[in-house]
Amino acid sequence: MTRMIKTGTLAFLFSLAAAQTAMALPANTPLAGATNQPIGHYEFCKQYSNECGPNGRDDGPLKLTQENWQTILNVNYAANTEYVPMTDMEIYGVEEKWTYPDTAADCEDYVLIKRKRLMEAGISPSNLLITVVLQPSGEGHAVLTVRTDRGDFVLDNMRNKVLLWSETEYRFLKRQSSANSGKWVKLQDGRAEAVGSVK
Repeated sequence: MTRMIKTGTLAFLFSLAAAQTAMALPANTPLAGATNQPIGHYEFCKQYSNECGPNGRDDGPLKLTQENWQTILNVNYAANTEYVPMTDMEIYGVEEKWTYPDTAADCEDYVLIKRKRLMEAGISPSNLLITVVLQPSGEGHAVLTVRTDRGDFVLDNMRNKVLLWSETEYRFLKRQSSANSGKWVKLQDGRAEAVGSVK
């Protein structure tokens, strides 16, 4: 039964990639040059400087396998169900704070713990990219982009399903550089007109 579920999951993944090609959108989010680092990430990097430097040799996008796909799904689901969603103001009494969660988490805290766990599982930090997006409401949000040879997949605390970036309702603004976790790049979301970067 487990083998059938895993096989079904991989078949679904490949069908998503095929649908992406059919829609004529790039499977990986197009980049548009360097941009500023979010202030919350800047402050995080002052505390965790070892997580904000060059990523070493970039061997390109993660080669997606049944095993690492299942790991991605498991990490996303576990983090989403393990922590209570709350705002930074509710948790820490401040507007913006990026840190590893204890019992409650804001969107960027979910991203940080998922990224950490996936790195511990052997996925390169060059393929685990913190990403800033706009929700349809216009509110900013953070998700984790997993860069793969099948496209860029999004791990989101607002849903357990892992989707290709172009299958989400978000407008993609910027993300960490695959070469250096302390640097950020603008994203060119071809589905919408360009917008200013989030500070």
